[in-house]
Amino acid sequence: MGQFSIKNEHLASGGQRFLNYIIDIIIIYIIIFLLMFLIGIIATLFGSLAVFEWMQNISDLESYLVFFGVFIPYYTFFEGFTSRSIGKYITKTKVVMHDGSHPSYSTTFRRTLCRIIPFEQFSFFGSQSRGWHDSISDTYVVNKSIFDESYKQFYEFEEIGKPQDI
Repeated sequence: MGQFSIKNEHLASGGQRFLNYIIDIIIIYIIIFLLMFLIGIIATLFGSLAVFEWMQNISDLESYLVFFGVFIPYYTFFEGFTSRSIGKYITKTKVVMHDGSHPSYSTTFRRTLCRIIPFEQFSFFGSQSRGWHDSISDTYVVNKSIFDESYKQFYEFEEIGKPQDI
């Protein structure tokens, strides 16, 4: 029995990839806003003015830590659990391994850490629409409907001629 493998026609387009990035970054900033809002409400309930002073005077380093404190769990959770971030749900794409399987959590975490590389988000505009976080983690972002149909057909074809259990 042969093994399924990703082909160029399965890959998501550069436009889909960029839209994924924009949508996911917007979602991450919404999560950060809601998180800070919740922290502000809790600080108000406990009468802690120090929290508001920190929020007003947050340093660049602290800002990056807050951002990556949401960014890393967001991508690791969604892509590790469903192979899709919110942006990928909207653009109908998903993350898979070369054989079409779901990536492991360690692969998803590695993929997420690679996203921190400066200018990495523009690396998928190449000829195959694969970014550095794809190639380093050996993952692919595919058009879900094209991939699913091809994957289904491949394994249905492989079943032809096999003895059936009655």
